[in-house]
Amino acid sequence: MNYSKINNLTGWLCFLIAAVTYTLTLEPSVSFWDCGEFIASAFKMQVVHQPGAPLFLMIQRFFSLFAFGDNEKIAYFMNLGSGIASAATILFLFWTITALAKKVLIKHNEEISKANLISIMAAGAVGALAYTFSDSFWFSAVESEVYALSSLFTAIVFWAILKWEARANEPDADKWLLFIAYIMGLSIGIHLLNLLTIPAIAFFYYFKKNEKPTTAGIIKTALIGILILAVIQYGIIQYLVSFGAYFDLFFVNSLGMGFGSGVIFFAILVIAGLVWGIRYSIKHQKKVLNLALLSTVLIIFGYCSFAMIVIRAKAKPNLNNSDPDNAFSFLSYLNREQYGDRPLLFGPNFNSQKVNLTQGKTLYRKGDEKYEVAGKKTEYEYDRVTPLPRMYSDDQRHIEYYKDMMGFDEGHFPSLFDNIGFLFSYQIGHMYMRYFMWNFVGRQNDDQGQGSLYEGQWLSGVKPIDAIMLGDQKNLPPSITDSNAYNRFFFLPLILGLLGAVWHFKRNEKDAGIIALLFFFTGLAIVLYLNQKPMEPRERDYAYAGSFYAFAIWIGLSVLAIREWLFKKLTPTTCAILATATGLLAGPVIMASEGWDDHDRSTKMVAHDIAVDYLQSCAPNAILFTYGDNDTYPLWYAQEVENIRPDIKLVNLSLFDTDWYINGLRRKTNESAPLPITMKPSQYVQGVRDVMYYQDYKIAGSVELSNILAILLSDNPDDKLPLQDGSRENFIPTKNFKLTVNKADVIKNGLINAADSSKIAPVLEWNFNKNYVTKGTLAFFDILVHNNWERPIYFASTVPSDQYNGLDNYLYNEGLTLRLLPLKADTSANKPELINTPVLYKNVMDKFVWGNVKEANYLDPQSADDISIFTNVFNNTISGLIREGRNEDAKKVVNRYFEVMPEKFYGMRSMMGTYFMAENLYQLGDTKRANALIEKSAAYIQKELTYLADVSASKQKFIGGQNVQLGLSFLSQMARTAAENQQVKLSENLNQQFQGLEGRFSMYFAPQ
Repeated sequence: MNYSKINNLTGWLCFLIAAVTYTLTLEPSVSFWDCGEFIASAFKMQVVHQPGAPLFLMIQRFFSLFAFGDNEKIAYFMNLGSGIASAATILFLFWTITALAKKVLIKHNEEISKANLISIMAAGAVGALAYTFSDSFWFSAVESEVYALSSLFTAIVFWAILKWEARANEPDADKWLLFIAYIMGLSIGIHLLNLLTIPAIAFFYYFKKNEKPTTAGIIKTALIGILILAVIQYGIIQYLVSFGAYFDLFFVNSLGMGFGSGVIFFAILVIAGLVWGIRYSIKHQKKVLNLALLSTVLIIFGYCSFAMIVIRAKAKPNLNNSDPDNAFSFLSYLNREQYGDRPLLFGPNFNSQKVNLTQGKTLYRKGDEKYEVAGKKTEYEYDRVTPLPRMYSDDQRHIEYYKDMMGFDEGHFPSLFDNIGFLFSYQIGHMYMRYFMWNFVGRQNDDQGQGSLYEGQWLSGVKPIDAIMLGDQKNLPPSITDSNAYNRFFFLPLILGLLGAVWHFKRNEKDAGIIALLFFFTGLAIVLYLNQKPMEPRERDYAYAGSFYAFAIWIGLSVLAIREWLFKKLTPTTCAILATATGLLAGPVIMASEGWDDHDRSTKMVAHDIAVDYLQSCAPNAILFTYGDNDTYPLWYAQEVENIRPDIKLVNLSLFDTDWYINGLRRKTNESAPLPITMKPSQYVQGVRDVMYYQDYKIAGSVELSNILAILLSDNPDDKLPLQDGSRENFIPTKNFKLTVNKADVIKNGLINAADSSKIAPVLEWNFNKNYVTKGTLAFFDILVHNNWERPIYFASTVPSDQYNGLDNYLYNEGLTLRLLPLKADTSANKPELINTPVLYKNVMDKFVWGNVKEANYLDPQSADDISIFTNVFNNTISGLIREGRNEDAKKVVNRYFEVMPEKFYGMRSMMGTYFMAENLYQLGDTKRANALIEKSAAYIQKELTYLADVSASKQKFIGGQNVQLGLSFLSQMARTAAENQQVKLSENLNQQFQGLEGRFSMYFAPQ
């Protein structure tokens, strides 16, 4: 069998191994974060968040067809699409490694020996399979996210440039370059990460065309590669659309033509210019110009997948983020303007003072007949700026983080070197190198890491080295040893990669340098560009998967290094076999064996089921206010794909301040009627009533909300405050609001039974909890005024309390939601939590599903965190039933809790929930189970705090202060609870535990 066939078959074998792996570990339904939005949008061809991923959605829509009409299987098959794309990435990675290995080992027209054939195939297999089982890539491979497909396009592009290089002297070799350009264009419709391969591709071209490269040539090539990247990123992706938008502005506003006419004219100009340029290059034999123009055309062809965004936006689908149905909204969509800017080369520090607000370019919005001015883009000027600003956020939480990490005094203004220090310690060290080490050294656990030594750090399994980095490791706690993500690779994959890199630089410096460039641009260059703030809401390792891809190439080439350096005294074939075995065992085998249990999501249903529970917490035709990604996107999936509770209108409060989102809420979606919003679009359009501030007019008593709404919507100049620039703005004159309740409406609409009519408050009175009103809050007021209690109103339990707008005294817990009910408020100091116990009991016992959390092979961090939400639901239900004297029903809920909830603790939060369950059990007389839960919780605290005490002693500083204080507080509380319930021996043991642990930390506590 010849080399080509063996290479192809072995590559497909690696594909098969990867495909089987990802299929076996695939999440069976929707995942958290963006996956719910992507699946829902792909299924109905809707518009996702900026800057869009239209080609990804179309490909995922294709995979959904394999569900054959079973909507419950659509998420699975879209997840499978990611798995297949990831397996294909492994295929192209294998072929890339074998191509690089063959270039080093085999001279032109030389016959390939058996030893070399084994070595080359082994290099490809070891590198490809190592990447198959790498932490970050595996995570993205089993869910419907863009990163799997983006990785595939990166792999195809890098493989294609090697195909071009091997055929560069053939007459038609440039077809491979055109193929690369087209793939690049297509990849824009998935994710922009693929463009970062361009500088590396430029060097392949340069080295092939120049046998004797020069320093000047290398510098020139680097600059050209970066220039091409910039031209595509800014020239094609952004400015092409920008020019089209301003052409449209001229044609519509100046010439009086219809919307889109200027875009069409500009498109004709571009097409005509490219056609003329291509014909000119052919006529005058300008080969480079011809290649550049054809490549540009193909990139634009690929980029045209974004036409789907505009087409679907015009159809007004349910999910229509930013409503990019015209040139200017589409331009804003592509530029990610909803997410704001960040400084890169020059900018403020966190304690720079704002001294002026400058106006920039004019912002336009689509009017009825013309484009209208929506305002000016504004930027702050600061009293002091710094080069390379890395600590620029003025969020108070971020400021405290900067000061703590860098050891700043209160008045310290960070210098350039301070910013560089933060770049290396946090942005590179914590937000890149930590992820790199996860993939190739090992991982402590999968807790969200914010810089502490006991959450989400890398860990090798070599305890002396781990102790240097993380402190004393002799008493590892359950949060590490019981974590599925407690992966120990003992540095072996890292060592392989370093061996491969050194060998590669020694044997082919040019190719090794290109791989290093790919490694840099898909890793550290992203770090520099993103300029991340601290305290990210989730881990961001998926963004650097391209960098880990490059390192996996060197892991594969380590087989050749091992063969050459370690087994050189043996026969060539024996060397090859032993090197293969060594590479496989030290790379893919250990990575697969350690990583399988924390990537096997095949039995996890938390995102799906918690979405169902949010929806089932609501009465028919409800309005449900949500806030973040994870209490919104899975619900979008449930409604749009599985048609679960389509009667509910979901309102995401994070999007509620935008005119396009309010417009969408005024339309019918699925089976949900439009919201009762009476404002005219002209009253809340972009640039109008964006923010209205509080000005205390010393009004006595509470003001009817309808009057507040009328003032805020008034166009009468007397109802507005004058501003410094001479304009006038609406405002709120008081924070004391009231809403008069019509009892007949409340009873008629079934909110309260007629028998309980005496409990209905004649008026809701509350204090508005903010100093300003946004257009989202304005719309909320409009809904309250005009809803007339016809549609039940809920807040998801995960919504921050400041978003309740002061209505806390009227929000009743019904499971995973809080329901607005017009009941007389309890204003006592020690009032119990407001619980609608009958509804909550029915939800828990008859409606809610629990994500298979007890039996699941693995729970990702978000799913594990949601166990605390489930536990709170059980505890609230039980405590509410006990207060109402329904102890037998409470015992049923307890039994349900033990049936469906896991015994394992997932951090301190889940321990806290278990303790509160023990309190309820004592009240129910179930002393045996209460004692068992107390003992179990105390044992967990003992192990966790013993570890933190060991680490604190070895590091000679207080580590894990929040967990220590929480653990000691609960341990003390457990001792008191046991004593109050006549569990004297247990209380004594708990007090001894408390005193022993308190003694270990006493040196860190200030004397009282």
